[in-house]
Amino acid sequence: MTTKARLLAFTIDCSAPKELATFYSEVTGMEITYAEDEYAAITDGTVSVYFGRVADRKPVVWPSPDKQFHLDFRVPDVEKAVEEYVALGATRPEFQPGVTDEGTRWIVLQDPQGHLFCVCPEQS
Repeated sequence: MTTKARLLAFTIDCSAPKELATFYSEVTGMEITYAEDEYAAITDGTVSVYFGRVADRKPVVWPSPDKQFHLDFRVPDVEKAVEEYVALGATRPEFQPGVTDEGTRWIVLQDPQGHLFCVCPEQS
């Protein structure tokens, strides 16, 4: 049997770690535990998200096969959350595969550094 691992943290490359930590702290409610020009961190006490400075990092174009990851977040009101996250600095790309004639299953946003994340409704 394979040893099971528990996720401790993951790191997101960006050009402005403090700013991105502030953005995601606002989005998730996670506490900023470290914030310097080269590195920053947020945590909920169980899992941490680290932000490491990569000066020449270029955001991916959406949609494209260059996307390496994206985050998904559940919220009680998708449209309200999207409005708030855009006010914090996110952008809403034109291509929205989760929005159909039948309704909104999720909305894709890009954080201030261009990383993709999806805003999803709570499951009933």
